[in-house]
Amino acid sequence: MTKLKLFLATLVCAIPALAQNVTTPYSMYGYGILGDRATSMQRQMGGVGYAMNSGRQINAMNPASYAAVDSMTFLFDMGADISFLWNQEGSAREHSIGGGLDYLTMQFPLSKYMGGSIGLLPYSSVGYAFGNDIAHGTMQNQGSGGINELYVGVAGKFKGFSLGVNVSYDFGNIVNDVFGTPQSGGSSKFEHVMKVRDWNILIGAQYSGRINRYNRFVIGATYSPKKTLLGSSWATIQEMTQESVPTEVARMTLKNNYYTPNSVGVGFSYTHERVSRFNVEFDYTWQGWKDAKYSALRASEPDADGSYPVVFQGMEFNNRSRYAVGAEFVPKIRGSYMQRAAYRLGAYYTDDYLRINGNSVREFGVTAGLGFPTIEGKTIINLGLEWKMRQAYPSSLIKENYLNITLGVNFNEVWFFKRKIR
Repeated sequence: MTKLKLFLATLVCAIPALAQNVTTPYSMYGYGILGDRATSMQRQMGGVGYAMNSGRQINAMNPASYAAVDSMTFLFDMGADISFLWNQEGSAREHSIGGGLDYLTMQFPLSKYMGGSIGLLPYSSVGYAFGNDIAHGTMQNQGSGGINELYVGVAGKFKGFSLGVNVSYDFGNIVNDVFGTPQSGGSSKFEHVMKVRDWNILIGAQYSGRINRYNRFVIGATYSPKKTLLGSSWATIQEMTQESVPTEVARMTLKNNYYTPNSVGVGFSYTHERVSRFNVEFDYTWQGWKDAKYSALRASEPDADGSYPVVFQGMEFNNRSRYAVGAEFVPKIRGSYMQRAAYRLGAYYTDDYLRINGNSVREFGVTAGLGFPTIEGKTIINLGLEWKMRQAYPSSLIKENYLNITLGVNFNEVWFFKRKIR
């Protein structure tokens, strides 16, 4: 109970710091840059997880995996990252640094055949700041925020099958600001805010089978239904003087105007475990963003002709597809320290949901990392590197290269075990 109270206290303190670790102009569109619920260990393997159920690491990508936790084991995993970004638009080059807390999760047994999990994950992240010259002045754009996912999950297993569900409370503010400064002096700010207060559900299933004593496989799948967002959206204009106050020019409820999509994920993993352990997994994700409505925000008052002008532009999305592959190798399960370390590699390719001026956004990356066991051998420190490139197609718009350093600590402790006093 003490560990649970400590985790919940940490969770509350972590909420303001989450979903703000991205720096990219592409995040000004839609809901920003999407997350995939991957922990540090999974990101080192290309972000796979639909068919992962080792019981040693928390896997919020597929809630069916919670049933694999040992009946005496408590897991607590937290991760952070630092991102170095180099972007190029034509001949102009810039670089920036971002980072922060990435996620916070906990997993625990409920019975011999059931497990549960609580956690905080980023659903989307927004962070950018750039400017350019306009006729007779300058314009500055900046944005921040994102949507957080606070979830509670439960899973049960029967023979080789397991079924699980995450129910989440999705919340957060996405803020987009435009500052206009004419040559004649003075400045004004246009601000668009999206406030999300919603719920969501993720259903997962897995089947584990053995080829023989030392070889096994897992097939996994997840589904999240299309649904409208709940919350509100509004826009204000403000003269940037000491006495001025924002004037609201538009407001809209999110319900029936903004949606999240049908999402499906499938994966297959193979594990060989004898003296050493080798695991490889392939995942595919599909999200139907093309049918997820993202409406234009219109003025509160009509023009002289009776029409309501657009204040903040709506968007058309693409369906999102993501392919990922990852592998992990432990040279000797009961060997020396570096033989017990986990060596990981991965890669992924994504056709993203953003469609900007007729251009689709694509990204691909390669990953690597190490899982260092602590002296007592159960808690794992996961340190990884990720190189990623993002750009639009057919016109490249802004070309971005990332180097991400990820750090995660996966605490593994025994519950309900009373030590003997000597």
